[in-house]
Amino acid sequence: MKTLPFDPADLLDDEAGMAAYLAEALDTGDPAFVADALGVLARARGMSRVARDTGLSRESLYRALSSTGNPELATLLRVVGALGLRLTVAPGTTPTPPPSSP
Repeated sequence: MKTLPFDPADLLDDEAGMAAYLAEALDTGDPAFVADALGVLARARGMSRVARDTGLSRESLYRALSSTGNPELATLLRVVGALGLRLTVAPGTTPTPPPSSP
C-alpha cells in the first residue's frame, strides 16, 4: 500500500477553519505547536501572499513559523492579521502558575 503525506494546509480554505485550527493550537499551550500551526495556515493562504502582506521575506516566515521557530510577538501578530484573523483573550478555566525563576 502506498500512502501520500498529509498536509492540513490542504484542508484549511476559509477563515472559520483557520481560526478553529489556530484556537486548538493555542489551547495546547505549546509555543512550538503554535508556531507550526501558523506555518500551516500561512501555507494554506499562500506563503508568498502572507510574506507580501506582512512585509517579511518568505524565508524568514518559513524559519519563524516552523516547529523549531520562535517568532517574535510582532511577527505573530502580523501573520495573524495577514491571515484575516485576530487574537482575543478569554478567561481560562484554571489559573496557570507563573514560571519559576532561575
